[in-house]
Amino acid sequence: MASSSSSLIQRPQANPTSPKTKPEETTPTPKSKPTNQGTPSQTFSQQLLTSTAHLANLLPTGTLLAFQLLTPVFTHNGTCDRVTAQLTRGLLALLAFSCFLASFTDSWRSPQDGQVYYGFVTTRGMWLFEYPDDYPPSDLSKYRVKFIDLIHAVLSVLVFFTVALRDKNVISCFYPNPGQETQEVLDIVPLSVGVLCSLLFVVFPTKRHGIGYPVTNSN
Repeated sequence: MASSSSSLIQRPQANPTSPKTKPEETTPTPKSKPTNQGTPSQTFSQQLLTSTAHLANLLPTGTLLAFQLLTPVFTHNGTCDRVTAQLTRGLLALLAFSCFLASFTDSWRSPQDGQVYYGFVTTRGMWLFEYPDDYPPSDLSKYRVKFIDLIHAVLSVLVFFTVALRDKNVISCFYPNPGQETQEVLDIVPLSVGVLCSLLFVVFPTKRHGIGYPVTNSN
């Protein structure tokens, strides 16, 4: 029995080892998400709205204020029916005509009382709206109408329609569900017209300060 027990191969006792240390789990650094810069069409629309905001400075302030106040009312905030759509067209035509007429107005500062008087420019000079009889106006022939006034009148109308076609209420009224091609036209054409008008305003400057435009001391 002893021999048999001695013949038994004793199994080597396993040395107690420290438990295997698991490799330190490093928390992965979250990858910084790219800044949401928007789709190209959204970026294009933002640039377009910025450019049309600058174009609005070329319009008479009274006409621009009337447009901003009345279009939400006439269009029911962009939800038009047949009647409101016709009324909106009439409003846009009236405001465009006021932009056209404002290009043929000018201001004159009286040397007697220092007041600023407005009037329409004519082929002979300028016809003042109101002027006291006590101080007869001096020679106003230098204010007579010129060909550049007609150019500015047409450009003002184009700029107005450019601003109108970028208004969300007007677009939703006339084009509630525009197709892809229609949307592309609405995005590209106003921007092209606006850039062209801006260049022409620089090429053909004017010294007039009519109704709705700031008056300088030189007037």
